Amino acid sequence: MDVSLFDFAVPERLIAQTPLAERAQSRLLVVHKATGRLEHRVFGDIGDYLRPGDCLVLNDSKVIPARLFGIKEATGARVEVLLLHRREDDRWETLVRPGKKVREGDVLVFGDGLLTGFVESRTEVGGRVVRFSCEGPFEAVLDRLGEMPLPPYIRAPLADAHRYQTVYAKEPGSAAAPTAGLHFTEQLLEQLQAKGVRCAFVTLHVGLGTFRPVTAERVEEHQMHAEYYDVDEETARLIRRTKEEGGRIVAVGTTSCRTLETIARKHGGRIEADRGWTDLFIYPGFRFQAIDGLVTNFHLPRSTLVMLVSAFAGLDLTRRAYEEAIRENYRFYSFGDAMLIVE
Repeated sequence: MDVSLFDFAVPERLIAQTPLAERAQSRLLVVHKATGRLEHRVFGDIGDYLRPGDCLVLNDSKVIPARLFGIKEATGARVEVLLLHRREDDRWETLVRPGKKVREGDVLVFGDGLLTGFVESRTEVGGRVVRFSCEGPFEAVLDRLGEMPLPPYIRAPLADAHRYQTVYAKEPGSAAAPTAGLHFTEQLLEQLQAKGVRCAFVTLHVGLGTFRPVTAERVEEHQMHAEYYDVDEETARLIRRTKEEGGRIVAVGTTSCRTLETIARKHGGRIEADRGWTDLFIYPGFRFQAIDGLVTNFHLPRSTLVMLVSAFAGLDLTRRAYEEAIRENYRFYSFGDAMLIVE
């Protein structure tokens, strides 16, 4: 399958630079898989498309202030480090810029020496393993020195760091927000639960898989980077019960979707309590076993995220939905509007 099938042009003016004042006032494009019908609503109306007994599955991973700016001790040259995954102790898998200038054995200094990092090795995907040291808990120093890792297409400063977190973020570990969940408010979740919609929480820490572009010409040649997930017994039991009672599983975001489909493939279609690493790559032709609906933002062209959406909704319908969103001036990417895909 040619990657160019997932290419399209997004006008610069539609790339959202800041979040809306009210989360649930984002626009919502409702995509009906069975008929191909498209509806224009606001996100706060999502309950009109959810039934009592349905289950929303939300990713409760919390974004850490993963971007660090410092210097190379030997030369004073400026460096930028993005924390992706904590391996053990205070060793982290990272991305560094400028990548060609940061070599094994280099010492990196942040915050006038509050934090130092020793570059131990390279990773298979061009990153670096860095061992950090500091006075006191690493997390406290990171909170002081680190910045929220906004995507490169967002150039406006973020006035409130909490707007790059979901209201239910709980488990620290992501280098990017699971953005489909940014539209929910506590009040909206309470309204949905009062209607009888269940909420289940999984954890998938967003890492390099989100940042790594598809550079291959053929979709099948792309290799996803593994990301850590965790689903506890309470969540697994709730999802199983929902299915047994005829309710629908609606994944909030591609990360929740990949988590559930990873576990379903591993356990013969059942959702069991499980944790580990997933490099599951979902693109058209994939057979979904876990989810019945998907809440998602509008994604970058040629990305693994738009490929996943195309696998669930169908490539032709996805292309038509994106064309409609562009024509109707929807806001795109992390702080943009949302799409709900249901039968």
